[in-house]
Amino acid sequence: MNIDMQAYVKRDTYLNRLIVRRNNNMVKAITGPRRAGKSFLLNPIFKDYLLEQGVQEDHIISISFDIEDEDTPRELLDREKLKEYLYSRIISKTEPYYVFLDEIQEVENFEKIVNGLNNRPNVDVYITGSNSKFLSNDIITIFRGRSDEVNIMPFTFKEFCQDRQESVGELWKEYYTFGGLPALRMMPTYEQKTSYLQRLWKKTYLDDVVERHHVENREALEAITDALCSSVGSLTNTSRITNTLASVRKIKISDDTVSKYIGYLEEAFLFNEAKRYNIKGNKYYENIKKYYSVDVGLRNARLNYRQLEQTHLMENVIFNELIHRGYVVDVGVIEARVMKNGKSEYKQYEVDFIATNGNEKYYIQSAYELSSDTKREQELNSLNRIDDSFQKIVIVKDDIMPYRDEKGIYFIGLFQFLMSDKIVAI
Repeated sequence: MNIDMQAYVKRDTYLNRLIVRRNNNMVKAITGPRRAGKSFLLNPIFKDYLLEQGVQEDHIISISFDIEDEDTPRELLDREKLKEYLYSRIISKTEPYYVFLDEIQEVENFEKIVNGLNNRPNVDVYITGSNSKFLSNDIITIFRGRSDEVNIMPFTFKEFCQDRQESVGELWKEYYTFGGLPALRMMPTYEQKTSYLQRLWKKTYLDDVVERHHVENREALEAITDALCSSVGSLTNTSRITNTLASVRKIKISDDTVSKYIGYLEEAFLFNEAKRYNIKGNKYYENIKKYYSVDVGLRNARLNYRQLEQTHLMENVIFNELIHRGYVVDVGVIEARVMKNGKSEYKQYEVDFIATNGNEKYYIQSAYELSSDTKREQELNSLNRIDDSFQKIVIVKDDIMPYRDEKGIYFIGLFQFLMSDKIVAI
């Protein structure tokens, strides 16, 4: 494998997730969108770690089945020849071996080989895949409950900034425009980046979804993709998308088909769903949700850079950061009765994110700017109405010193939040 060291970004979060799963008697399945860095995480990042820990290099067996990899003999795509090759390399029955099988779905009936390897007590198995079964949740059942998934996303902003000399402001402009897919790091021009992202949509992502699910109405699938990209940060439902397709694109399709196609795009790791949660009522709204793109650059390229609203892009980046850190993320709502013109009326106040991880819970507002008392009041209205003890946070675009107001709400600048490993620094 030819490694350009300028593109070598340390992905410590994902490396640590592999480290804690090492030798756990389960198949480690690395999932995520194509070109997000799954292969690179295994080799060289995890391989380098194992070598540093004293593992002998000939005890690390790494094979890539990517059709673009010229280093792998084509005969290894044959299951029996692959099996023969692997077992010829695993000489000892007691010494530990680590097997990396990249893009393993290219081998027909690979599950039997992987299960056989995993049944050996001295063999630790790691696999990656990008299409067919690995563009879905099927990995949960392929190995009969003996798989452990590590989902990988494109670069976070902190990863994106590694070894870069530009100002944080300039890096932010590039990041919210073109996103964090690793290959972009070696593309110096905007034209290269744009062409690459748009080509991924046309020739990789949507082709995989169509092939796997035998999608008959590709035009509708592409229109739904556009609708989700256009509506990041906005509440939506299948009926609204159905009506938009009918009125704007002249595409007639049922709510059920829209829901099904959205599910395909989520299974392909292209979008993440955020459910809407009633904080005081302790219940979810089943039909109203938000969707966020796994990468803002992919989202922008899909829309031909027509909608570069920093408010929505900032919100999408914060959502992805929370997912990357291991939080389950919902969007919240507080329902209240308020007096207006002498009358009591019902009103809903939105909370951008409810981030939960075990006993941790944070209520988070994404505020591009707080330039006026009116804007500040709008952002704080919902947080001030939450009466539990969990931390309330406002992330603002401005570069500020983190502080708490008189009600204990924590304010932090966007860059400080993205570059820190903790949500709350003080």
